[in-house]
Amino acid sequence: MATASMSPTAPALTRPEGGKTMNLQHTRTRTTALAVLVPAVTALAVTVLGASPGQAGASAPATSRTTASPHGQESRRADPAPFTLWAPARVEITLEPGADRIWTDLGIRAVAGPDPVEVRSHRATWSSPITTTWTAGTRSGTAPTGLQRNFEGLTNFVRLEVRSRSGQLVLTRRVDGCFNNGAERTRPDAPATSPYPLGCPWNPFTVGSVQGIQAGWASPIAAVSRPLRLGRGRYDVTISVNQRWADAFGLPAEARSRTTRLVVTEDAHSTHDHPRANGGSPVPDLGPHPSPVEPASPTSGRVADGPRPDLRSLPAFGIELNARSTHLRFSATVWNAGDSPLVVDGFRRETEDVMDAYQYFFDTDGDQVGYQQVGELHYHHANHQHWHFEDFARYRLLRADRTEATTSGKVSFCLANTDAVDLTVPGAQWRPETTDLSTACGEPTSLAVREVLASGSGDTYAQYRAGQSFRIEGLPNGWYWIAVEANPSGRLVEQSTTNNRSLRRIHLGGRPGARTVTVPQVGLVEEEYRVMR
Repeated sequence: MATASMSPTAPALTRPEGGKTMNLQHTRTRTTALAVLVPAVTALAVTVLGASPGQAGASAPATSRTTASPHGQESRRADPAPFTLWAPARVEITLEPGADRIWTDLGIRAVAGPDPVEVRSHRATWSSPITTTWTAGTRSGTAPTGLQRNFEGLTNFVRLEVRSRSGQLVLTRRVDGCFNNGAERTRPDAPATSPYPLGCPWNPFTVGSVQGIQAGWASPIAAVSRPLRLGRGRYDVTISVNQRWADAFGLPAEARSRTTRLVVTEDAHSTHDHPRANGGSPVPDLGPHPSPVEPASPTSGRVADGPRPDLRSLPAFGIELNARSTHLRFSATVWNAGDSPLVVDGFRRETEDVMDAYQYFFDTDGDQVGYQQVGELHYHHANHQHWHFEDFARYRLLRADRTEATTSGKVSFCLANTDAVDLTVPGAQWRPETTDLSTACGEPTSLAVREVLASGSGDTYAQYRAGQSFRIEGLPNGWYWIAVEANPSGRLVEQSTTNNRSLRRIHLGGRPGARTVTVPQVGLVEEEYRVMR
């Protein structure tokens, strides 16, 4: 039962915090520590053929590219596929005595060819399926509609089939694939850094994502979200790309699977740590700290012109009651869909735990062109222990007729890029700075702080944080709306204020001390829990 409308480019809805979920782009992705030993082996990479632009059907025929030979004669060579599949010849796992479960991604890699492979996914409305396209140089393709079910990765991208040495099938597992789960260079002349994000978005109301593997780089693609139930022994593992995904990427039949030998022992072995990409900071490079000197005037520069942030809210989620059913808890996200970051600098008043807040503006080259005073920051001692900006968001519980029933105690916020919401919007920063509260919100002794919400990123407060709840004692059973509103006082300068509010419909039932909350699904968006007691 969808309750919120969306613009053609993205939804006007909300997200979570609670003390605020910290560094969610990195820590909430489905990645696991690898306990594998990958000895030096010959790579099993195979040159495969790419799909022609837009093709997503059966295995694509070879395409060719004309090149000049050293003698001036034209020659033709087959275009490589967007990526090749690689797996080590042997993987060894150390098993704790008496254990029968192991964590491993088996070392499976997708290796980019001469061009970066980039995968973009987007949904137009909450009721629309996710569409996914890929590009690699001059080649491109489109995945079948509905093949990808969420933004946490390519749904059921590979299948693992584990057999004993006698050939008996021991287990099978379908695993999602994320091209952003860490990467490494595969050749000395590959680019020094990768521009692609770290991790795939976890937020159920994410709108768009970008995955990619830099040219000459490789990325683990099968982060196992739960352990494999295997005991001591030797196994033959076949790793196969899902047929529909293989068709979409134009992989020929002989390149759709790899095999590896899995040895599970109780002997001690060293582990192999896989390096992560070390891409640089996005542009503009705003830096972690502002000047400690407050501007001489409350406004300066071309405040009304140029790129602007555009604050929007996602539907509330993670909705539940506390143990005594006296409070309705929820998570909420406000994100920036504009073509410029939201930058707020705070400058401390000499004898107070208060900072005057200024919003800064940038041109298309990332150069600062103006600023405007937009309110205050206060040091939040209880639960959060950092500086909070006033007037960033507001939470209200509305009755069925949308009149106000109660409000949340949460009235101030620390801006941080906790997770990606839509990395396909113009100007989106794929690797934003200040992704956790320890770097974004300052210390008690700070003279100044800089808080940033990058384009394409969201700021989520989870339901366990102070203030992320409504007191429902005394409220009758019935239908209500959780309203999440960005920029409620209109002090921040943004592209539009017509898309700042999202509504999430809920139903309160039960009796005092044993209340229930029912949360209808929004469109096609799947959440882990929708009915809570």
